[in-house]
Amino acid sequence: MTEKEITSAIMRYLKFVPECFCWKEHGGMYDTAGLPDIICCIKGRFVAFEVKTASGRLTKLQEAAMRKIKAAKGEAFKVTSVGDVKVILDALEVPSHDDSLGIFGQEVGGG
Repeated sequence: MTEKEITSAIMRYLKFVPECFCWKEHGGMYDTAGLPDIICCIKGRFVAFEVKTASGRLTKLQEAAMRKIKAAKGEAFKVTSVGDVKVILDALEVPSHDDSLGIFGQEVGGG
């Protein structure tokens, strides 16, 4: 599965998380280099997700951006699946969306 497919699945999931506003950071010549792929405000908390495949590695710029986010008391994580995001949100005590109806179809890795 590609990073783009994983990112799309995570974005679909986050749209149903209560009190969550998020967007996909596309990056461009006027943006800050290394910003995580997905930026969120969840229940008043800044949370960022850098999406990678299972074998993907963070670049030095991505590592630096994540350190800066954490230094500013935000949350930043490398994730490889919707399952990773669910685990993180549970740890942050953010209610996760009940997908018992299968709204999202087959999950991307890490269920």
